[in-house]
Parts: sequence; C-alpha cells; structure tokens
Amino acid sequence: MLEDTELVDAISHIATLAGHQIMAVYTNAAGVAVTHKVDHSPLTEADTLANALICTELQRLTPNIPILSEEAALTAFAQRRHWQEYWLIDPLDGTKEFIDRNGEFTVNIALIREGVPVLGVVHAPVAGTSWLGVIGLGAWKRGENQTLEHIKTRAFEGELSQSTLKVVASRRHGSAALEAMLEQLSKRFAAVEMLNVGSSLKFCMLAEGKADFYPRLAPTSEWDTAAAQAVLEAAGGKVMKTDFSTLGYNSKDDILNPHFLAVGDARIDWRRVLEAEQA
Repeated sequence: MLEDTELVDAISHIATLAGHQIMAVYTNAAGVAVTHKVDHSPLTEADTLANALICTELQRLTPNIPILSEEAALTAFAQRRHWQEYWLIDPLDGTKEFIDRNGEFTVNIALIREGVPVLGVVHAPVAGTSWLGVIGLGAWKRGENQTLEHIKTRAFEGELSQSTLKVVASRRHGSAALEAMLEQLSKRFAAVEMLNVGSSLKFCMLAEGKADFYPRLAPTSEWDTAAAQAVLEAAGGKVMKTDFSTLGYNSKDDILNPHFLAVGDARIDWRRVLEAEQA
C-alpha cells in the first residue's frame, strides 16, 4: 500500500499527463469542438481524453480504490455510501474557461476518506503549475521547473480593521448575496480587494497566501472543490458551509455542494466577523 507522500507525487504526475492531453486539444489550430451534456453544461474532447487517462492511471495505481468522476455515470449513493475511500476527479475544471481560451482551467484529483478530502492535486495545464496537498503533512506548489515549494496561507497580523482583505470570486457567478457579503466585509476591514478568477485556481491563491477569502454563493459539485479543498486545508486554510461547519463529501444522493466560504486564516472567528456586520 502506497503512503500518502508517494501517492501525492504519483497523482501529480497523472494530473500533468492529463494536462498534456488537454493542451493538445487547446492548441489545435482547428479549434475546439463543443457538445453539451444532459444538464446543458459544455463537453469537449479534452474533457473526455483527460478523464480516460486519469481513470486508467488511477486503476493501475490503486486498483482497489473506486473512482467518481464528473465525466462518468454517477454511482448510486446506495453503493458509494459504503466507500471508506475513493478518488474524486474533475478532469477539466473550468470547461467554459477552456472554450474561452483564457487559461484559467485545471485538472482536479482528490482522495476522499470518510467524507474528508485528505489528499489533492490541482494542475493548471497552461501555466504548467501544480498545487499539492496532504492533510497533516503540508502543501506545495510545483512550477514548470519541477521544483517543489512549500506553501501556506496568509495569517492576518494585528487588528482586522487595519488590514486589507483579498477576495477572489468566480468570473461567472456574481449575486446579490455576494455583493451584500462584500459590503459587510468592507465595513470590517480597512480595505477589500477583489479579483475574479476561474476554476479551482481561487482556492490555490488562498493556499499560497495570495488571497484570503473566497465566498461561493452559487452552485458547485463535489468534484469541483475536493482537490482544491485538500490543498487549501493542508496549507492552513479551511472550507466551511455558510453555517460555518466544515464542507464534507459523499453524504447524500446528489453531489451538489451547499454554498460555502473558503478562508486562508482559519484562526479567525469568521462567524463573529460576518454576523457582527449583520447585526
């Protein structure tokens, strides 16, 4: 049985190989052919090729661990509720970003144990960069030169009222609730800086201390978040539902996430910060 340190390195290699498949489609001069799934979300050849490669390599690496992928039929909860561990993958997170050719898409591979993402790899094919995390061991960033750099979230020093909060949000999912939350935070911090980024790259920015807060008040699925949650929490952050309990996995029939808040500095009482502004 492979140790988690060996697993994360192997998974990083698999994600990189999937990234090569994706880039072959991305750079094709003929353009990207797009079809649509039953839920009307876009599907490209890159999604399909990356999924096939990842599933094949995971089955070779860990033949006894089941796989749940966005690009495969959803295993019935009656069966997967008994899984003590499983791989949860999104072969191409940010398909719309891929189609728009803005580079902000990723390969996401997570290992879930007892409903908790304990190991995750997020790979950005265009940048040739990966973020790796193992709960209890730490988080790292690997650039194109293949050097591993230890990363950790940013901790606020001093009073929040004297600090700048760096917020990341989706390019596509703004809402009145998000605007209201940002308005509340602007009263609590000296300044709030906003940056819109696609895919799970938002979590990675928190993990390496380039941002502090990611509120997601719009739909996501479990494969969208698991790998990046493992990276962020291994780096010292936390992902919480809006009731401030930890975001967990594989607890119900569907794989839709509730709204959530991802934070870099887990020491802060974010309930008090946000509720104080609602009073």
